[in-house]
Amino acid sequence: MKQAIVFIFSIILFIPLLASCNTGGEINKVGMLVANSINDQTWGSKGYQGLLDIKESLDVDVFLKEEINTQLEVNRSVEEFVQRGVNIIFGHGNTYGEYFDNIRSAYPNVHFVYFNGTHQGNNLTSLHFNSNAMGFFAGMVAGKMTTTNHVGIIGAYRWQPEIEGFYEGVNYENPNAEISIKYVNSWENVSRALTIFETMNQQEVDVFFPVGDMYSSDVIKRAKQYDKYAIGFVTDQSNIGGSTVLTSTVQHVDKLYLKAANLFDQGELTGGIYTYDFQDEVISLGEFSPDVPQTYQDKIENEIDQYIETNLLPNERQD
Repeated sequence: MKQAIVFIFSIILFIPLLASCNTGGEINKVGMLVANSINDQTWGSKGYQGLLDIKESLDVDVFLKEEINTQLEVNRSVEEFVQRGVNIIFGHGNTYGEYFDNIRSAYPNVHFVYFNGTHQGNNLTSLHFNSNAMGFFAGMVAGKMTTTNHVGIIGAYRWQPEIEGFYEGVNYENPNAEISIKYVNSWENVSRALTIFETMNQQEVDVFFPVGDMYSSDVIKRAKQYDKYAIGFVTDQSNIGGSTVLTSTVQHVDKLYLKAANLFDQGELTGGIYTYDFQDEVISLGEFSPDVPQTYQDKIENEIDQYIETNLLPNERQD
């Protein structure tokens, strides 16, 4: 695995030297810091795809560093990027907000971008997914498809808005459903997530929502073994579980990165907090399981269309 990561990193570093660089806009070169791996098939992979999309669309050199988790590592990486001519740096997660805020004044000609945080400044931007709504619609599907009236949420952290949305969506569709919630308190503790799964499985939970980057695929595979259902997270995970995956809460991180890069290149990316939702085409539900009745699939798609039009969830509208 380490050799594969080094090889990927080398590609990112050396291929751009053969490419022409964009000279028509504000962007010069682009850097990205990732806390874990780009090979997780969820959050990291989507971020990496976004970096590749920026390279292709804007014709710029891009640089990647993985496993950057401390202020010291961020400081060294940012300085290295700047020495290479990078003038926009993406931190792939909310932990980078504080790290960037601590050093941004030393780099006034660099724009720092990260996800889902409160730190902001004239050259510091936080990109937010309004994930409550996607959780709500996935919860509706779970509430519809449970046969035991027992749904389980395996959350990473209590602050995740998609968890609250999912809970509300299950209750809206199926007020008789019991909802169990347990937290892993980590994005990547697969063992802990599977332990929670086994406990919930013994309690007759038959639809699972694993809300963590590194463990969602493992929980889905385990649910498939027990002939249970699951909701995918971040990416469309129907390719992992087939009909087991009722749908997925998809965050199109790659599209959002390209959107932010284009704004910066046009001189329109200011410091602050930017929030995106279904209306911006960076959030969606994934492919439906064939087990979900077509009439219900149509209902969910209609509800999403109404949400896009009114900005009101089904439980907030007076139909």
